[in-house]
Amino acid sequence: MARPRLFDEERALDAAMRTFWANGYEATSTQDLCAATGLGRSSIYNTFRSKHDLFTRALARYMDAMTTRQLGILEDPERAPLDRVRALFGAVIDDELGNRADGRSPGCLTVNTTVELAGRDAEAAAMLERDTERRLAALRAVLEAGQATGEIAAGRSAEALARFINAVIGGMRVSGQGGADRAVLESIAETAVEALLP
Repeated sequence: MARPRLFDEERALDAAMRTFWANGYEATSTQDLCAATGLGRSSIYNTFRSKHDLFTRALARYMDAMTTRQLGILEDPERAPLDRVRALFGAVIDDELGNRADGRSPGCLTVNTTVELAGRDAEAAAMLERDTERRLAALRAVLEAGQATGEIAAGRSAEALARFINAVIGGMRVSGQGGADRAVLESIAETAVEALLP
């Protein structure tokens, strides 16, 4: 008969997620994960099999929470399409400023993982691609709705504009990680919104 686990797996996963988010995948050691989760090596490996397995589960948890929140903003029927895009930028800015420690943001775990692992980790790359497609689909729908009402310029495809907005958000995340303040991030967001206007 298997012994019951004496720890909260979800809490351990959250602690691991925060550690990978702060340090990156390669720079996070098993000892870092033990310290963050309060678990011994054997408990970590018995539960999560490997550092990579723990990382992919932590990344999936992060992406699900972040993307679900962003989709909630983009799919809000109470807001006009352009207001949804503005609200999305506002949420990104609030995240960057709210996650700061010592004046720096850890950025976005999704963006960080794209930079660190996407080119050499097929599993992480596939996860990132699925998450990006989910967000792009929601952005396309909002932009198409705005184009249909004339609120958003129709000179470019909604697909191209969605990829533009996604790239701007990635750049804002990196700028926030580099120490950009609210005024700088708001200026970037407002410039991107102006690029959507007819």
